[in-house]
Amino acid sequence: MTDLFSPAGTGAGADRPPAARRVRGALRRALPALSVYAAVRALGIAVLAVWGHFAGKSPHQLLSARWDSLWYSRIAEDGYGYTLHLPGGKIHSDLAFFPLLPWLEKGLSAVFPLSAADAGLLVSALSSLLAAWAVFLIGERLYGRRAGVTLVALWAALPVGIVQSMAYSESLFTALAAWSLYAVLTRRWVWAGSFAALAGLTRPVGAAVVLAVWLGVLAALRRRRAEGHERRERQEPRERRELPRMLLGAVLAPLGWLAYFAWVGVRTGSFTGYLDVQGGWGNGFDGGLAFGSFIAGRLFGSAFAAGLGLLVGVGLVLWLYAACVRQRQPLPLLGYAGAVLFLALTAKGYFGSKPRLMMPAFPLLLPLAVALARTRTVRAVTTVGVVVLVSAVYGAFWLHGSGPP
Repeated sequence: MTDLFSPAGTGAGADRPPAARRVRGALRRALPALSVYAAVRALGIAVLAVWGHFAGKSPHQLLSARWDSLWYSRIAEDGYGYTLHLPGGKIHSDLAFFPLLPWLEKGLSAVFPLSAADAGLLVSALSSLLAAWAVFLIGERLYGRRAGVTLVALWAALPVGIVQSMAYSESLFTALAAWSLYAVLTRRWVWAGSFAALAGLTRPVGAAVVLAVWLGVLAALRRRRAEGHERRERQEPRERRELPRMLLGAVLAPLGWLAYFAWVGVRTGSFTGYLDVQGGWGNGFDGGLAFGSFIAGRLFGSAFAAGLGLLVGVGLVLWLYAACVRQRQPLPLLGYAGAVLFLALTAKGYFGSKPRLMMPAFPLLLPLAVALARTRTVRAVTTVGVVVLVSAVYGAFWLHGSGPP
């Protein structure tokens, strides 16, 4: 198997295929996974359109012009500076939204005859395919091609998978995170740090990608130390140059995330400016106390079934993470998925968005993907097909609700 990012130290440069050939080869390998992904998401949009027809709502508006999508479009069109004061003292500032998606919306709408909202849909469509490609490559590299295809299908069919087709930043972030993780696994440190820096300009959870890059660097440094000086002397020149590339990747990784935090701090005149902005939205870190109280209030109130469902959902997510640890996934994947989960579960705010916030943690699905890949084809296809249908219906139901995803 030829890697898209050929690992450092796999042969002399003359023996490696050209970059264009590696890309074409990787794309051909990923074509079944990308086809499955596109089919799953097309079904979700079709069900949403049918539901919208009978509900009298526009699927286009649901996907591109509600909730966070409106904030991103406004930033793309008018820049930062919009603040909404709500009863009860909450202050919603557009500084809560990281800039990469609105930058791309603005750039595309300036070049093509697209509104900012439609540009956001285009970014999500393209970036979700890029995310699926990287997710496949990671699954294939670790557990084989069949597991990679199954992993993509499961990620596409998440109950909140419809968000991947919205003018939200989740698809863009997952694409950047997944490519950064793949670059770490293939020891392409500058690429890993660059993708992590861009992820840090996309969502606050970009910190999880930074952690993954740093863990990858630390693991590589430990391997180098274990190899010993004598073996390093026999390495090829490219391998000997790996250390400075490692360090450069580690330095690049947090730059996007730090730059936006610093910019908001300067703009607000406060070192904790971004945290203050999040506080105005009612968000922030409280160790999960608010979420725990939210679940307990339903368990011991009239909404017992809802509380029990939430508790089971959290338990399932934690069980999946434990399964990832037992599976002995690479440390960068465990660190990334763990950080995404930690930030999602321990933050206060609108609790209905927690499933969406956990969606980029695709390594959690690897144990399920590997288990399904080892079953008979008919059984695997049937199982995934049922999950896909449930996801499509749930996504349409979710977007026709009153609250944001």
